[in-house]
Amino acid sequence: MNWTDERVEKLKKLWSEGLSASQIAAQLGGVSRNAVIGKVHRLSLPGRAKAGGTTTTARTPKRTTTAPRAPNYASRVATRTVTRQQGATMLKEEIDVNAIEEVRFRPASNVVIPISRRLGLTELTERTCKWPVGDPLKDDFHFCGCESPDSSPYCTYHQRMAYQPVNERRKAANRVA
Repeated sequence: MNWTDERVEKLKKLWSEGLSASQIAAQLGGVSRNAVIGKVHRLSLPGRAKAGGTTTTARTPKRTTTAPRAPNYASRVATRTVTRQQGATMLKEEIDVNAIEEVRFRPASNVVIPISRRLGLTELTERTCKWPVGDPLKDDFHFCGCESPDSSPYCTYHQRMAYQPVNERRKAANRVA
């Protein structure tokens, strides 16, 4: 199908009147909806006029809801797509929502922090805790060095810090999502 000047002018006229690509294809005959869309794109035609509206519609600004922040609260911003009705048209808009999760500090009971033996790298054995303490680039860097169980590189205290049960990770992930 060839796009003659006459057919292009008719396409421009129908497009500016707000007809859909399918309706334009039917009126032109011998051309598909996709061919109409492609030609409109190549001609860089502006957006179609909506029925009962103008070619440029006023966009509503994004609404953001904010919640007060308290010291024991963690907050994250999530973008959600919502639909709302304006006249006879359903509009989709993205809004930012602050999700707030209360985080309460609970000091652990009966926590005994072991006194570090302050071992250097060359002093570590299979039975010593290999938990690094401090900045490796500083002179006071050392490893915990306390007694560790058979199958672990860490002492009992540092195991609790390093390993988190799967159920706890899932609960934490679900609270954030």
